[in-house]
Amino acid sequence: MNAINDHVGSVIGPVNAGGAPVFEMDGQSAPENLMEFAGERESTAGLRNGKTEVLARIVSRRISKRPKRMLVVGCGSGLEAAILAQEFRAQTTGIDLEADFDPACAEHATLQQGDATDLQFADESFDLVYSYHALEHIPRFRTALSEMRRVLAEDGHYCVGTPNRLRLIGYLGSKDTSLAQKFLWNANDWSARLRGRFRNEYGAHAGFSPEELSTELGNVFSSVDDTTLQYYLEVYPGKARLIDFVCRAGIQRFLFPSAYFIGRR
Repeated sequence: MNAINDHVGSVIGPVNAGGAPVFEMDGQSAPENLMEFAGERESTAGLRNGKTEVLARIVSRRISKRPKRMLVVGCGSGLEAAILAQEFRAQTTGIDLEADFDPACAEHATLQQGDATDLQFADESFDLVYSYHALEHIPRFRTALSEMRRVLAEDGHYCVGTPNRLRLIGYLGSKDTSLAQKFLWNANDWSARLRGRFRNEYGAHAGFSPEELSTELGNVFSSVDDTTLQYYLEVYPGKARLIDFVCRAGIQRFLFPSAYFIGRR
């Protein structure tokens, strides 16, 4: 989604559309046959988003069993929910403050208006909760995280990503956005930084630093695994050497525009 539009709170700033080695989780590698339920998607013309598909593959390698019930918090048009429904072949629900859903996406997922800070679902209703670039738009984001945990099954998992507040530049991967618009967004970000107001609560499209997001997630969930590097290696496979250099130089926390975490309830 590339409009200056807030999925789950008041209007704040531009929202990006929702972008390797097998890692371990809970001390064990994911079984090889787990990959069967991510990537073998139905062929549906028009419903594609590379970044969401990459995150689906990463999630599939981090969890121990196929999620049967999924919730997407801040689903926008519903594209992410539709793709995840197809990737995991799971019953998927997407919520957003605004019911501006794409009918094509609604054919694959249940899309409905909802407040992330007051989820209208029973405890332990979902096996996986997914939220891509939405948390930074929620003033009461800690309440939203607590609600995500409440509706997760005891052995459920989450996947949360936000912009990186420490990034030097952002929005380069935004689709359907002009170079002039990207320049303006970055100029606005730097203006807020220089005034000491580059934070979500001041209306900036800031996000969280990796450390901030990890801490907030760790205060709610039992495990927090940083998958940011894995995400960028898979989204930009042709840039593996550059990404490796950035990490060796220790400057990834300033150059990676977003941060992504996966963990258990």
